[in-house]
Amino acid sequence: MADPTPNNPETPAPQPEAPKPAAPAPAPKAAARAAAKEAPTRRFFLVRFFTSSVAIAWTSFSASMAAMALGTLRFLIPNVLAEPPSQFKAGLPDNFEEDKVTDRFKDQNAWIVRHDGRIYALSTTCTHLGCTPNWLEREAKFKCPCHGSGFYITGINFEGPAPRPLERWAVRIGDDGQIVVDKSKKFQQERGEWSNPESFIKV
Repeated sequence: MADPTPNNPETPAPQPEAPKPAAPAPAPKAAARAAAKEAPTRRFFLVRFFTSSVAIAWTSFSASMAAMALGTLRFLIPNVLAEPPSQFKAGLPDNFEEDKVTDRFKDQNAWIVRHDGRIYALSTTCTHLGCTPNWLEREAKFKCPCHGSGFYITGINFEGPAPRPLERWAVRIGDDGQIVVDKSKKFQQERGEWSNPESFIKV
């Protein structure tokens, strides 16, 4: 006997199964708690990593290598110093008066002196500790303000702790007739070098 179900209009058709409801999303508070637990864990790991002995050792090694490399590069760069020229022109001999000290070249470490028929250039450096004396016109002497050393117009020391006379620079007459002071050569009285013709100009 045949199944009457398919031909019977009164028999209801089978209904599809209803989908199961989706699982509820985690509550916001639970997600926040999970993130809060994960953040300290990550920070703790980073702190432990950067404070570990291995990280400190590598950091120190890298810093020392960088410093050594910079030091090596520094030696490859030459030192260029802007030094003033060792020679300068002081003018014509007739511009200097007898028994007078010209101090307009003091910034170039020289006094131009005309005395006893000669012109010479004295160093402005005191032979005691390297201070710069002053020329006292009324007292006719060089006086060091640091420790009281005194020098005659010739540069000979006569008072204070200075152990020896002032030094002289080399002088000559240039092609244009001007006095040329050469600070690359110096002459010391205690060595008998003031008798050297390069240490003075006869006038």
